[in-house]
Amino acid sequence: MVLLRRVLGDTLRERRLDQRRTLRDVSTEAKVSLGYLSELERGQKEASSELLGSICEALGVQLSDVLREVSDTVALAEEMAGVLAPVGADQPGTADPAPAEPVPAGAVPAGAVPPGAVTNSVAMRGRPTLARSVGPAPRRPAREVVCAA
Repeated sequence: MVLLRRVLGDTLRERRLDQRRTLRDVSTEAKVSLGYLSELERGQKEASSELLGSICEALGVQLSDVLREVSDTVALAEEMAGVLAPVGADQPGTADPAPAEPVPAGAVPAGAVPPGAVTNSVAMRGRPTLARSVGPAPRRPAREVVCAA
């Protein structure tokens, strides 16, 4: 599940960075504390409609455009949730990757990603990483790619 406050924060940060503006600049113009704006951008706080309107005005963007972008991102995340599954979700009860019985050296348990395989990960700005196995890696050691906010 994607958190609305995180997507909104990411969208506001992208807009601010696209304009090459600092948190201090935008917070001063929007009459919002710098710390609070930073927490909003990191998805740690939820903005009231008045505060969000003030921030959008300071950024020179329409609130409706920001909300539309947020809505599109949430819709994409929902679509992807139906296509890709979280790592380990394809095997019921595989939260712990350790097998119940010893596995012979060189053998790969059913449903596990074999050593040397690459996972095709899709991360959405700090959301849990979604992955699927795509085959052996060309001469690179296997490693899990995890993105977090």
